[in-house]
Amino acid sequence: MNRREFVTATAATMATAAVAATAKSYAQILGANDRVNFAVAGLNGRGYAHLAAILDNSPRAHMAFCCDVDSRILDKFAAKASSVLGYAPTAVGDFRRALDSKDVDAITIATPEHWHTPMAILGLKAGKNVYVEKPSSHNCREGELLIAAQKKYGHCVQVGDQQRSSEHTIKIIGDIHAGLIGRAYAARSWYSNTRKSMGKGKPAPVPANLDWELWQGPAPRAAYKDNIHPYNWHWLIPYGTGETLNNGTHEVDICRWALDAGYPSRVYACGARYHFDDDWQFADTVTTTFDYKDKQITWECNSSNGMKQYNRDRGSVILGTNGSVLLDRGGYEVYDNNGKLIDQFSNNTHADTHDAVSRDKMTANHFANFMDGIRSGAPLHSPIQIAAVSVAMLLLSNISIQMGRSLTLDSSTGHILNDAEAMKHWGRSYEKGWEPTV
Repeated sequence: MNRREFVTATAATMATAAVAATAKSYAQILGANDRVNFAVAGLNGRGYAHLAAILDNSPRAHMAFCCDVDSRILDKFAAKASSVLGYAPTAVGDFRRALDSKDVDAITIATPEHWHTPMAILGLKAGKNVYVEKPSSHNCREGELLIAAQKKYGHCVQVGDQQRSSEHTIKIIGDIHAGLIGRAYAARSWYSNTRKSMGKGKPAPVPANLDWELWQGPAPRAAYKDNIHPYNWHWLIPYGTGETLNNGTHEVDICRWALDAGYPSRVYACGARYHFDDDWQFADTVTTTFDYKDKQITWECNSSNGMKQYNRDRGSVILGTNGSVLLDRGGYEVYDNNGKLIDQFSNNTHADTHDAVSRDKMTANHFANFMDGIRSGAPLHSPIQIAAVSVAMLLLSNISIQMGRSLTLDSSTGHILNDAEAMKHWGRSYEKGWEPTV
């Protein structure tokens, strides 16, 4: 065989091999430059929604790592991920191993809330893009730090207010802004659930499967109790932010979006732990009013009583000069000023407040938008600069309850005016060496 025959034969062989490649492998090769490699941190609840969103966005999305400080939770999740994805992400107990990997483009954070901002900032410093579940911060100061870190390091930070990526919500909010109900001037939001008592915890040995030191991370050190992990940390001040931030962030964010509102001029909240006598440190029953000069938002929470409003566990109603819109994750209804139904839409889903995972199309869409932001610079639906306002408003609701009085705010920054005692709660103390810094 002469040289020309050899080259021709080799080229033909290579072409035949290329044609024989499966469509699946070709799609993986084709999408390599567009693919986002994720590390998912915090796997007990919303981590499974992140898994579903990555699966729904495959092959553009790939899970390189999964991370959790509880080895039992980690092993269970890793097995599930391997089963549904068809490949095995690297499972690690310390998320910092994922941050050290050059193969990771983005970290998603579904950990306890005291870790949200510190982990997000560490991710940005490591050159990663960040998807952080709401609330994006445990306190108002952390929101400012995370905004500053995003600006400094320049990577995307998307907050998990996934209804911002709901197709019907985007449409109806656009219609409201276009004058569908005249001038929108008030919004009412609510949430109800039938959460049980967390009891009164007893000191207990740290389970062998749990890295309690890393679990606490930035939080001041405390002895382990048997009613904290893996979920009841939500109701404890050192680690969580209560139902107001756990779920109110979603509903108030929709109200703020609909009214095109920033920080209010005044926050007044009242509430307490009424339903049970236990270790729960936040209010289970809350009513909050956010006052603006020309509009108003209210938030009502019944965490341990399942009484619905408008036959819904959660949602919001937007009031305008020419009508109203009733809106939730399942659709919307439009009413005229006399309460007559004039339009409606349903996606045939029901927002179940008992579902702590909340796998849904909205989350998949939110991940897709996040990836578009990373790869093409597309505007994020819930960037930290926007989402932090909604988070801070609900954190201020908690402060108002704690102080037992209304708070007057600087509507440009959200800072509390003329109340130094209340302003002490703007930030928190950290375990030495774990303080988040930009």
